[in-house]
Parts: sequence; C-alpha cells; structure tokens
Amino acid sequence: MARTRSGRTLSVLPLRGPLSLVPVAAVLGALSLIGMGYTVAQSLGAFPLSDDTPSGFDAYARLAPDDPIGAELWSSAAFTLWVSAASTLLALMVAAAMLAWIDTRGPRGRRAGARLFHVNLALPHVVWAVALLLVLGQSGILARLGHTLGIVDVPADVPVVVEDRFGIGVMLHYAGKEAPFLMLVGWAALRIQPPQLGMLADTLGATGWRRVRLLVLPVVLRPMAAASMLVYAFVVGAYEAPALLGVSDPRMLSVLTLELFRSPDVLTRPAAMAVGVVTSAMVLGVLLAAGLVVRRWR
Repeated sequence: MARTRSGRTLSVLPLRGPLSLVPVAAVLGALSLIGMGYTVAQSLGAFPLSDDTPSGFDAYARLAPDDPIGAELWSSAAFTLWVSAASTLLALMVAAAMLAWIDTRGPRGRRAGARLFHVNLALPHVVWAVALLLVLGQSGILARLGHTLGIVDVPADVPVVVEDRFGIGVMLHYAGKEAPFLMLVGWAALRIQPPQLGMLADTLGATGWRRVRLLVLPVVLRPMAAASMLVYAFVVGAYEAPALLGVSDPRMLSVLTLELFRSPDVLTRPAAMAVGVVTSAMVLGVLLAAGLVVRRWR
C-alpha cells in the first residue's frame, strides 16, 4: 500500500520489472486472440449470413490466382510488401539522420532538436494524410503556387506524388509519421549512455561524421531496428493513408479487405476474412524473419 500527500491510500500491484506488463499484455493478447479466432472461424464459414455462405476452405479457394479476388489479392500483396518495406526503411533512415544531426549540435541545439520528434506524433494519421493531399496533390497548394508563379502551365502538370500507382504518397505519409516514433526510441537509447562515453569520443577527436559512425549509429540502430518491425506491422494493416492517398489499382491489403468486407454481396465476407488471415500470416512471417536477423545482429 502507498499513501499520497492528501492521505489517500493506493494499492500497489505486487509486480516488478517485466512482470508489471503482464496485466496489460494479458488483456491485449486476449483481445487479439479473440479477434483472430473470429476471423479464422468466419473465413471457414462460421456465423453465416445466408444459406449460400461458403463453408470449409471454399473461401480460401477463391484466393487462387485464377479467381478475380485471388488475382487482386496477390497484386495487392506485392504492392503492400513494397510500400510497407519502403516506408519503414525511409522512416528509419530519416530518424537515424535526424538523431545524428541532433547529436552533433551543442546542448541548446540538442534540446531544440529533441522537440522535433514531438511535432508530428500528436497528429492523427487521417489529419496528416489530408494535409499531404492538400499540399502535394495535383490540385493542391504547391501545384497552384507553381501555376501562379508560371512554373507550370496548369496545376495538373505537376508530377503525381499522391494518389499514384507506386505508392509514393503513402510512403511519404508513413515516413513522416513513423520517423518521429523511431527517433524517440533512438533518443531514449542515447540518453541512457554514460556521458563519459561522449567525453571520451571528444577527447580522442571523434567529431562530425566519425562521431556519428562510431558512437551514435551503433547505439541507436539496434533498438530502432526492433521498433521498425512494429512500424512495418502497423503499415501493413493501416487503412486511413492508403484509402486517402492510394489508388484503386493496385490497392493495399487493408483497403482490399475492408472493401470485400463491406461489399453488398455477403458471400464475399468469408473471402474478406480469408484475406485478413493471409495478411496476418504474411506479417508474422516477415516479423519472425526480421526478428531472427536482429537477434543474430545482437
């Protein structure tokens, strides 16, 4: 038991260290397992919405390349892998570059730089996606400004950056949103390093890029690489940015799954759940492979 200044008595859980995460992990794990169990069950025909609902593995048979749903599924899977991997790598590079720049500044510059990763963290993904659309779209602010200044004849002459077939807009969105998160992880790793380490580097003349290469990057890359796996999993399953900044073909798996789920044809509901199962399996496979790589790296 613990007491506050006002005299109130607070109960303290008898858990310390990693065990203190058990209650939260248990609740989140239970919710995730229930959701995944429901998805697998409905993909196999449980909870049918009509008498003609496919049962067994019929929904998975529709994921074959010769089926219209299957053909779009595998093109969407390749597009999702490309966008997710590129977004994660771009966010990691931006975060590492910003941390390297912050470390080369003086104490005042470091304090100012440390505030950078708080700027975009509070913005919801929908707000950031709409902002990119309004600024970078072919009818957006930059396009209109270029037309006003005579750089382009019409706003539509501006190169397509958002709503493009290569997913550039989606990648820019997640790079801008997830880089501050990775910076926060790397900054925490830098903060726990003993100050004598930096003083020793200064004494030995390790300045500029040499200091970054020998002192900063070895410290921040490992925790940021682990956090990048969370970023990758999030990007694969996120919906808002691909729906706002993407195109109808190809679509990311999250958009395809929701469109199948919301289809007026209720017979596509098990196929939508099957796509969700395939997406989860794909994410878990990539995360396990990346986890093995990071573990060997350590």
